[in-house]
Amino acid sequence: MATAVYTGSFDPITNGHIDVIKRGAKLFDKLVVGVLNNSVKIPLFSLEERVNIIREVVSDLDNVEVCSFDGLAVDFAVKHGAQVFLRGLRAVTDFEYELQMAQTNRILNPTIDTLFLATSLEYAYLSSTIVKEVAAYGGDISQFVPDFVAQKITDKLIKKN
Repeated sequence: MATAVYTGSFDPITNGHIDVIKRGAKLFDKLVVGVLNNSVKIPLFSLEERVNIIREVVSDLDNVEVCSFDGLAVDFAVKHGAQVFLRGLRAVTDFEYELQMAQTNRILNPTIDTLFLATSLEYAYLSSTIVKEVAAYGGDISQFVPDFVAQKITDKLIKKN
């Protein structure tokens, strides 16, 4: 059984992330979405909120599991029996960072490969940071995230103000 992990902060999950998840779910028997508890970033959503939002987004994908993790992605991958890291690439600027991570992960655990998926063109510009910034200034984010995610972002920003 081929298992892959797709890790990230997903704060918030975007249509670009969802595209990678759906495409990855077709490529692998099992795809584990690992939501990172990143101590460096100050998230809009708590770890539990992000996990629950993503679970709702992927509820129609039977072979996708969502869980949180701390620490190294290679340890998370081993824990879930994964043979592959799945990563999305939006632009050349992503590639440099992602290549460094893939090479580092390969040194840490040579049994796990990295597969890069080129982001679908309509999402090549999209990031969680852009979504949060547009939302913070009252912009329409409905084309960037599912409607229920847009509502959760709006609700969260209203509570912060």
